[in-house]
Amino acid sequence: MVSFIELIPEARTDDSERRLTISDVTWDSYELILAKLEDNSHYRVTYLDETLEIVSPSKKHENVKSRIGFLIEFYFCKKRIKHFSMGSTTVRNRLKQAGAEPDECYSFDDDEKEIPDLAVEVTITSGSIKKLETYSRLGVKEVWFWKKNKFSLYYLRDLQQFAENFGYEEIESSVLVPELNIKFLAECITIRDQVDAWEQFEQGI
Repeated sequence: MVSFIELIPEARTDDSERRLTISDVTWDSYELILAKLEDNSHYRVTYLDETLEIVSPSKKHENVKSRIGFLIEFYFCKKRIKHFSMGSTTVRNRLKQAGAEPDECYSFDDDEKEIPDLAVEVTITSGSIKKLETYSRLGVKEVWFWKKNKFSLYYLRDLQQFAENFGYEEIESSVLVPELNIKFLAECITIRDQVDAWEQFEQGI
């Protein structure tokens, strides 16, 4: 029998993205895979109700992820916003049967939080796991999805009122970082040269 570990997609050196989805995965098996991949930061692992998804991101994905993280961190520092970068740390809750590894995530005010306040997801190819539902169960306050050169923002409100989005309200501007112009940030992220992107972003904020 082939083990889950043997099914893990190889890290890619080209610009393609590999995605593996497995059903009927126990929580213990999920944690075993996390332990196996502990020293390999290339993969992103998501878990929801015994469905496991492992992604080996493309170069394009990693480039966009790095650009977003760089500009967000720059903004926080420039505006003296107290924050704590949690990178792609694994966030999970056994009772809720949910786990995720955001591309970038941040907490504010307190560096001891296990659950980030803000999670950022870069979407190049869509997966089968409902990411909003996963983050809702984990209690992440705000989620930003980057897809097709723009952001979609969601803020966790009330499960009954916003049932279609698992308790999240889709918003135009960030609740956690209200002064940040999200459309301008997106424009700067699409600039190919990182120095040019940084210079334009600095001038605009």
